[in-house]
Amino acid sequence: MLITGAGGQLGRALAEEFPEALALTRAEWDVALPAPALLDGPDVILHAAAWTDVDGAEDDPQGAAAVNVGGTANAAELGAPLVYFSTDYVFDGRRREPYVESDGPNPLSVYGRTKLHGEAAANEGSWIVRSAWLFGPTGHNFVRTMLRLGADRDEVAVVDDQCGSPTYVAHLAAATRELLERPPGIWHVAGGGECTWAELAEAIFEGAGIDCRVRRITTAELGRPAPRPAYSVLRSERGGPTLPHWREGLRECLERLGVVPGARG
Repeated sequence: MLITGAGGQLGRALAEEFPEALALTRAEWDVALPAPALLDGPDVILHAAAWTDVDGAEDDPQGAAAVNVGGTANAAELGAPLVYFSTDYVFDGRRREPYVESDGPNPLSVYGRTKLHGEAAANEGSWIVRSAWLFGPTGHNFVRTMLRLGADRDEVAVVDDQCGSPTYVAHLAAATRELLERPPGIWHVAGGGECTWAELAEAIFEGAGIDCRVRRITTAELGRPAPRPAYSVLRSERGGPTLPHWREGLRECLERLGVVPGARG
């Protein structure tokens, strides 16, 4: 078993869940380039390597495509089925009920389009795992950002008109092991429950005991380059693995980070 992108937050979680795997960081294999010659015949590839800078992809669509599409094709060249980790951003967010596997994608952003095209670049017989709003104790993610900002500020402005399914990477990694026992194809695997970014921020501060107010703003007020779906909750109509509620994932993540309630305020 081979893991790509093992230096990222999902890749690290997968390496913990699958200690038997060969876990390669970007320094060991930049997937935008062909695979190193030493990689000969893996049985399955957990393809976590990805361009995840949503706004940066708007400025560098070729760079994003080189990783998310070309990188997937390079992984597929090894001949093994992939577990390709995709995103809720393949949907446009115009509906107000959860998206299931049979719903037609319509990405709004360059990032979403490159991830959708990456799905098509995976080998036949691969697992396409769409998840959402990933967070964990390592890497760049919303939870770690809020903890840093909340420690320095009395108030943070957070978007309250985007709703999704926050997903703890350790829960997604554990579900991946279960998925490997199921038929390939598209699977939606995301944290239970749903919330807005502002609601998630408030839960982070509450769980960490940080005295920081959340000022709820609109996506338009934030003014980010890449459009995001207003509603992108994911659920499985195929009987996919059920992940714990996002609040449980947040609690476990804060514990891993060693966050002590009452440290400030």
